[in-house]
Amino acid sequence: MYRNDTVLPFFGILFGVALWYMAYLDGEHIARLAGHTPEELSVGQLGLITFGIVFFLFGAIGYISAWLEGSELRPGKHEPPGGVVPMVVIFLLVLLLAGLSGLFVNAIVYGLTEGPVKPAFMGQLAAAILLVMTLLLVVFKKFFVPDEVLVEDEHSEVPW
Repeated sequence: MYRNDTVLPFFGILFGVALWYMAYLDGEHIARLAGHTPEELSVGQLGLITFGIVFFLFGAIGYISAWLEGSELRPGKHEPPGGVVPMVVIFLLVLLLAGLSGLFVNAIVYGLTEGPVKPAFMGQLAAAILLVMTLLLVVFKKFFVPDEVLVEDEHSEVPW
């Protein structure tokens, strides 16, 4: 595949959203049958949500790849555009990362001295830290790392 198309990522996101909507409709159907909304998710809902997340992530990775690498690879060395705006964005993301990390450490210390901290809160903080780190890497790759595309002949030892 020489082109970095966005057709497959589009359908990945579309299927992911459709599966999440099916999980929502399944929950509505269960609530209608039971007469009230249950507090826990059913096995079917968990499966639909899980596969929805997988398809959605597949689509998001495809779109990010198309944005980072372009729609078609061209041989040669490509210098990044750089500039002041990406540097400011990286600086703001580093400040946000430092703040979230400080909050995470503060929550750990609070949990050790005062009492337990909700695990969901700690998980959300960790997820936010990882998301900010990912955004930092994506911006750095797009605007500061040069790309080089090498073209080689297809002479291999495989007979077919």
